[in-house]
Amino acid sequence: MGMATLNPQRTIAELKELRALTGDADGAQRVAWTDTWATARAWYRAKLAELPVQVETDEAGNIWATLRGATERAVLIGGHLDSVPNGGWLDGCLNVLAGLEVLRRVAAEGVPPVTLRLVDWADEEGARFGRSLLGSSAFSGTLDPESVAALTDRDGTPLPEALAAHGVALHGMLAAQRQQAGAAAYLELHIEQGPVLESMGLPLGVVIGTFGVERHRITFSGQAAHAGSTPMDKRRDAFGAAARLGLEIREIAKRHGGVCTVGSCITRPGIVTAVVGECIVTLDQRHMDAGELAAMLHEAQEASARFAAEEGCTVAWEPIWKIHPIPFHPELIAMGEAAIREVAGTAHRLPSGPLHDAAEVARAGIPTVMLFVQSLRGISHNKIEDTLEEHIALSVEALDRLTSSAMAWVQGGG
Repeated sequence: MGMATLNPQRTIAELKELRALTGDADGAQRVAWTDTWATARAWYRAKLAELPVQVETDEAGNIWATLRGATERAVLIGGHLDSVPNGGWLDGCLNVLAGLEVLRRVAAEGVPPVTLRLVDWADEEGARFGRSLLGSSAFSGTLDPESVAALTDRDGTPLPEALAAHGVALHGMLAAQRQQAGAAAYLELHIEQGPVLESMGLPLGVVIGTFGVERHRITFSGQAAHAGSTPMDKRRDAFGAAARLGLEIREIAKRHGGVCTVGSCITRPGIVTAVVGECIVTLDQRHMDAGELAAMLHEAQEASARFAAEEGCTVAWEPIWKIHPIPFHPELIAMGEAAIREVAGTAHRLPSGPLHDAAEVARAGIPTVMLFVQSLRGISHNKIEDTLEEHIALSVEALDRLTSSAMAWVQGGG
């Protein structure tokens, strides 16, 4: 039967079906741990019911569909049906529905040489409680349940209560680590969510890994003073120091080939008639190389101290969050590249700026790779998020070919 049973057009039709079922005029509304998300998952389960697969929901709320093969060693395909509020029609759900089509194709050919498992991760987005990669971090074992136990949504609902309403006990979530058994490779297709592939005129790319991230809160302290009576050379302007850092981090990013962002700036007293006495900014720095990321951080810290001194201020740094760069598996990257070349002619290797469930799977020591499909305008997390339908079809074909290669690789001892 072979390739003939793969039907990428069905994936496109199902993406539209899901959009009609769980979206509105503002976009996708499949926020994890809500009724709309549960509706989407019930719809998905009905699709799985037509296949010879075992379906289970693990202790972290992840849904696993398992097509038993001749060996317990397994290739995993992953995605997430949950969305941000007012999200796009592809982010996360493309991965699941493309994986579903691959699962159908493999199932139609009889018992596969290795086991194939499709996972719908619970709460990749962290949209309601602010903790991204919740289900996949329980699977990888990096989740600390205690650290999220006090989280609440904007209505004050505690995370444990919302989880319990969907059959998940927060303090039992780490038992999902048992799902790692047999996992020999993990594949994830995703929209790029950025402008690189579009700018190159390419439909598909293979992802070499996810950026390391350093996030800090930086407080410049000067002296609040009257905006009229304080001469320019007598000012200790905390905003002046912060503003200079805000411009300098862009140069640091360019020098190192990374990205740096000041995303927030708070001034105090924050009135039009006062020199700023205190200015708090946030800095997000990302790079694929740990050494370059460390150098970027060091240069930003040195620059902040220099600007503070020149403006008569002091500066203090406070870490918010960090994650090391996570490189994907070189052999799987090569297979992903070959699959893309077969369906699209040209492949491109690129890092991922956003984090994905794939990063948590890689942290668990499972060989991992991602494929990206071009995003129009590079926009995501927005109802205007889009990808050309012919590119979606190519992405399903590329994932299918990568799955065949990965299964052969795992069968051969991978």
